[in-house]
Amino acid sequence: LLLLLPPVLLLSCLLYPSLSNLRGSSGRAAADPGLCPRGYFRLGAVRNCSPWLSCEAISKEVRKLKRVGEGAVKKVFLSEWKENKVVLSQLTSPELQEDFLHGLKMLKALQSKHVVRLLGYCEQQFTILTEYHPLGSLRGLNETLSIPKYKALNTWHHRLMLAVDYVSIIRFLHSSPLGTLVMCDSNDLAKVLSQYLLTSDFHVLVNDLDALPLVNRSAGVLVKCGHRELRGDFVAPEQRWPHGEEVPFDDNLMPAYDEKTDIWKIPDVSNFLLGHVEGSDIVRLHLFDIHAACKKKDPAERPSAQEVLDTYRKVLTLLIREAAMPGTREML
Repeated sequence: LLLLLPPVLLLSCLLYPSLSNLRGSSGRAAADPGLCPRGYFRLGAVRNCSPWLSCEAISKEVRKLKRVGEGAVKKVFLSEWKENKVVLSQLTSPELQEDFLHGLKMLKALQSKHVVRLLGYCEQQFTILTEYHPLGSLRGLNETLSIPKYKALNTWHHRLMLAVDYVSIIRFLHSSPLGTLVMCDSNDLAKVLSQYLLTSDFHVLVNDLDALPLVNRSAGVLVKCGHRELRGDFVAPEQRWPHGEEVPFDDNLMPAYDEKTDIWKIPDVSNFLLGHVEGSDIVRLHLFDIHAACKKKDPAERPSAQEVLDTYRKVLTLLIREAAMPGTREML
């Protein structure tokens, strides 16, 4: 019994924080207890909740510092509000008003631990104010982990937790309060990664919700991600033109599809998140079967986001247990 006690204690120490994090990234639609009531926000060390900033408040109290990015729909400015860094997003072109307002609608409706925090908005001026995350998007993950301050986090465990967060978000979108939503702005890996933020406490939030159409199978409502031809292995087979090179692309002839396009992309995103650190190949080995299922050509044969999430959680728990028990990994 005395010989067994040290590994058991070590296992408990490793499992407890990880499983706590897993519960925090389980993908359920429940709001984060730390969030304020709908229409309010809490920022930084301030305890009290403030109402979402209005047009007048944004105009008077928010100061632009510098432009930090621009996408098809929004220009993004690092800004300041009451000594807090914030992000101010503004419409790039009048032709894209519908996309901008859709993104705002989604941001308001989906506020939760999975979504970047909304601080205010002004529909008349096409302006959105959100929380600032200095580590930026997931595109810069490898660069962030090469910084001395964060090198200790460059492990298979922390990287797998990011993948769990990512799949949790997909699961949340597929069972959101609004219904089944598809992450359409995802035609290549770099584009997908740019839609998500890395927080300072090393979690993932979805940031860009401009292209998030609704699937309703019972009503026969499916989606198409844009009206142009999509190419490449990253997009799901059903998103590619099915009539061959000899037939010119015609959006009217392009079949619609459902949320299983998001499932197809999970292995590619996770492969990036896992990186090439010690232990990441063992993680990939354990995820091989579920990732193979995600890549089934027939969308109906792919697992749900909940099934993928359940597998990720089991793999994480298993590998933590193995790490706590010397000699277990050598027996694989």
